[in-house]
Amino acid sequence: MTDVQIDDAIDVYLTRKAVGDPDGPGAGAYAANAESILRRFADWIERECRVTALAALEPTHLRAYATDLHERTDRGEYTASSVHTYYAVVRAFLSWCVRGGIVPTNPAASDVAESALPAPESTGDDDSWSPDRRRRLEAYARERAFGSDAGEDGTDERRTRLREYALVAVLAHSGARGAELFRVPEDDRRTGATWDDVDFYAGTLRVLGKSQRLEEVTVLGPARTALRRYRVVLDPPSNDWPLFPTRHAPSIARRVRESLHERGHDDAEVERLLERHTATELARERAIAPPAITTEGARSVLKRLCEQAEVDVDGDYLTPRGVRGDRFATTERREATPAAPQLRTSSDDRSIAVLEDRPPIGPDPTPREDDG
Repeated sequence: MTDVQIDDAIDVYLTRKAVGDPDGPGAGAYAANAESILRRFADWIERECRVTALAALEPTHLRAYATDLHERTDRGEYTASSVHTYYAVVRAFLSWCVRGGIVPTNPAASDVAESALPAPESTGDDDSWSPDRRRRLEAYARERAFGSDAGEDGTDERRTRLREYALVAVLAHSGARGAELFRVPEDDRRTGATWDDVDFYAGTLRVLGKSQRLEEVTVLGPARTALRRYRVVLDPPSNDWPLFPTRHAPSIARRVRESLHERGHDDAEVERLLERHTATELARERAIAPPAITTEGARSVLKRLCEQAEVDVDGDYLTPRGVRGDRFATTERREATPAAPQLRTSSDDRSIAVLEDRPPIGPDPTPREDDG
């Protein structure tokens, strides 16, 4: 067998799919959606397993990959259905490699690897979190935000409580998933929803959906009201500000330093500014949007609120998916308007098409933080 590099094989595979491959499932649309999945897989397998050549891939490596996806599902970063989609794309790519004589067998198709994937999501109703429990949590968050002890407008405590209520209300009264609202550190496309994504008039929120394209989801009145009240005290300096910014100081400081360097400030100037102001103050003064709260951070917020509200099920707490419930499970989504970009990108997004000959870069190495 030829010792082919994984990245090189992905390049050829995506090019074939982009022009139509009779041996595989689709043409250009498939290539566009599969690229970011395969690029992240190649990065992960090199970083975690030190494997760069296809011939070196073994079922144990794919089991480790499936286990990592499973763990991300447990943390609320991905849904089980998304994980199965990601794994299926990798498995299809490796099957193509087998048909092309690049590798003798498909390590992703082995039982030892696939058994590490999470169980498929149930199609039945999950009554672990009833509508009544969701209402109790929302009522508690609302009372904290607007009660007599909530503090004056503009205070940190007032801002914090309105942030938490808006977070619960948006999850409860919109079609948005947690991974669409919050930042997923391992996926540099999922940077979190911003105020620019909210259309209060139309009652919609633009998100990066499972299709890997921007979609518009419904935001009902209670969520829009909570967001409006929260925005007043948050007072974001620009529309690219996240709906739910992180409160993790090192992450904010890192973003401020990077942005100031990009604007031409040298190290000495940046440090002088940070000696006179906090990173949060500089972010507001210079309109530097901080990172959004992570999916893990949002889960921490919900866990704390559930404990305070004494709302639980056998000691467990309400996750983003649990707040959202089942009412939006079949809500129709529509693709974002043609005037808007069809794929959310960051300045260093590695999901640019291979055929554009633009070099991809690695994933964000930032360690995960609990930024609740």
